[in-house]
Parts: sequence; C-alpha cells; structure tokens
Amino acid sequence: MKNKSFIVGIIMLSFLLLIMVIGPYLPFVEREITEETLRISEDGFDRAPFPPSSENPFGTDSKGRDLLSLIIHGAKDTIFIVLLITLIRYLVAVPLALAAINEKSPFYWIMSGWNRIFSALPPIFSAILLMNIPFFVFSDHRLMAVIIILAFIEVGRVSYILQQEGRGVANSLYVEAGITIGNTPNQLAYRYYLPTLLPSIAVNFFSDLGKVLILIGQLGVFSIFITQTWIQLGAGFGEIQNTSYNWATLLGETRTSIRSATWIPLFPALAITYTVIGFYLIGEGLRAHFNR
Repeated sequence: MKNKSFIVGIIMLSFLLLIMVIGPYLPFVEREITEETLRISEDGFDRAPFPPSSENPFGTDSKGRDLLSLIIHGAKDTIFIVLLITLIRYLVAVPLALAAINEKSPFYWIMSGWNRIFSALPPIFSAILLMNIPFFVFSDHRLMAVIIILAFIEVGRVSYILQQEGRGVANSLYVEAGITIGNTPNQLAYRYYLPTLLPSIAVNFFSDLGKVLILIGQLGVFSIFITQTWIQLGAGFGEIQNTSYNWATLLGETRTSIRSATWIPLFPALAITYTVIGFYLIGEGLRAHFNR
C-alpha cells in the first residue's frame, strides 16, 4: 500500500515551495508592499483595515497592506527561520544524545539537567523570558541570537528522547559485537548507535519543524518578534519595530483585531496550520515507512 500520509505531505510542502519561489512574481501579488490607510468610498473615506474583496482577496492589515502579498512574501523568511532553528537544535542534540548513552558520562548529566530546566516550563514561557532580556531586545544581532535561543530551549528534550532510544539497543548483540571487534566509544556511537537512531531522528525532525512554527506563531500573538529593531524617535524615547514579513509577525495584531477584523489573524493562522499539517504528514509517513 502506498504511503498516503507521506505523499500528501510532500504534495503540500511542494506547493508551499512553489509559492515561495514564484509567488512574489504572480500578477495578483504586490512586488513592493505598499500601505494604503485611507480609501474613497460612496460614504466618504474608509480607514484600514479593509475586509476581503476582489482587490484584496485576504483583506488588509491595519496599515492597509495586502495580506495575501504579505503571506506570500513572508513564506520564505518563515520557512528559513523554522528550518534553521530545527537544524541547529538537532546538530547539538544528536551528538549530545550519542555522548550521553553511557549514563556514567558527564554528558548524561548535562543532558538530564538541560532537559529538567526547560521541561519545567512550557517552551513559550521560556522563550518569552529569554527573548525579553534587554541584551537580546536591543542587540544588533537579534535574529541570530533568538534563533539560537529557540533552538537550544528544547535541545535537552530532543537529546533525551534519542538517548533513551540509544539505551534500548546498548545491550543488544549488535552493539556487543561492535565492542568485541574493538570499536571505541566514538566508533560505536557513529557506526552502531547513529544508524539505528536515524529513523527516529528523521521522524522527530519533521515533528519539531511543526512545533517550532507553532512556537513562533504563539510568540507573534504576544507581539514578541524574532526580527525587530529599536527605532529612535526622539531624545530619550523610541519604539520597537518589526523588520520582517514572516507569518508570526502578521499575528501581532491578533489581540486588537480578533473581533473587529477577524481576517487579519485568520489567514496567517491558516498558512501556519497548513504548513504544520504538511510537516506532520511527512513525519507520520516516515514513521509508517520505518515501522514496516
């Protein structure tokens, strides 16, 4: 039987990739995002946000920017950020899990402590606390700093899951044969444990892509953005402004528009949901494939 979950997930993400590549050049998408806060109507002047219409299929935000164009332009930034966070997380978590398979190793205590510290709070709370440290708020390198923060928050959880699976094969004849022929601990890790863990790594990687996207979406609802800068407006005062069109930032107006302009949070949320489902289906498809 064909792996339907995997096929549907690939089709969904292939469509997203196509939109990322050609979307900004489609005739109904603005090449340069423009603001239009006022429009002339039969009753006089209308003020943004404007509801969905033939001119703006998804409506506009409070600045009068076309939401469909914002979502398409923001797709590339969004997926890049999510992919980079997840990739950094696994580049740290996988070696840590392999080094911690021996529970007498100091790496085991590092991994366990890391997992306990950040599992005590939901990831959204840990992210809010760390991202609002003034050093990171006003840093010129905020984007990279926040990406590393969001990646490291759940390194302990990922490495613990993989370490437990590695422990499950530690006493197998397969590994004992490797010890018998003289493999060092490092050789055992990369010749025996890593190949055994690769299916789990692949499945969990796609699952974590969805979790990271949901996390940055939640941060957007709280108006905590990954890409932002401090703009000096005068002597002694200024404001923090977003500098990207990634989907999480489009949710920043949720609290003020959820009743009066429901389309503003709705369409970015639908884009996030669509992508999360795509990641989930690929992960489940891989799980079904490996379980055969």
